[in-house]
Amino acid sequence: MKLNAILVEDEANSREILRNYLGKYCADVNLVGEAASIQEGLELVQKHDLDLVFLDVEMPFGNAFDLLDQLPDRTFETVFVTAYNQYAMDALNSHAAYYLMKPINIDELIKAVSYVQEIKQKENELADTVLHPILKSVEGKITLPQQYGFQVLNVSDILYCQADDNYTEIYLENKKILVSKTLKYFEDALAGFSFARIHKSYLVNVNEVVKYRKGKGGSVVVSNGKELLVSASKKKDFLAYF
Repeated sequence: MKLNAILVEDEANSREILRNYLGKYCADVNLVGEAASIQEGLELVQKHDLDLVFLDVEMPFGNAFDLLDQLPDRTFETVFVTAYNQYAMDALNSHAAYYLMKPINIDELIKAVSYVQEIKQKENELADTVLHPILKSVEGKITLPQQYGFQVLNVSDILYCQADDNYTEIYLENKKILVSKTLKYFEDALAGFSFARIHKSYLVNVNEVVKYRKGKGGSVVVSNGKELLVSASKKKDFLAYF
């Protein structure tokens, strides 16, 4: 799997070496940015959705741990790259995935990247698993993967789902939740419940429909007052619920 990564290293020569090694030996690393200071690194972390940060320990105006202390809920993995082995215990306490000593050993670099890939792959598999409705142990529930774990919802609380490219917006009575799965994924996951695909952009909880308005396809109004279009091709299947 591809890993979005940044380098945080104050020495230009060290950044160049690591950049070249990654490009030559670690094709699955997508380097999206480089930083020469803690502040620049923090800005990159906030800007990008990252899987991996290569992080030097000692830099001007702070060190690697100053950066990590500002990101207590980080979801990326960290690989320390340093010439100083006395920070190994601190790196372990900061839950670093790997600790590379300078000069960088290419085999160790490849191992570090592979290790992070394994971690991220397991996280993705878990996200796919928990997304499906829990029918046996907790009836009527669905779990939604989130950045720091997952959220459990009553399926009956979902009014409708709306497609947003490769994301889906889950609408409840007073809020919405954005999930990084397609609407088709939710259509399959909620197939055992009373949800109808009424449009390429909408999956509606039929129990929350309060009005239907005629038209080529027509439209429905759900319990929160939102009006949703029904496509002509989906009209027959939707009306079959009633």
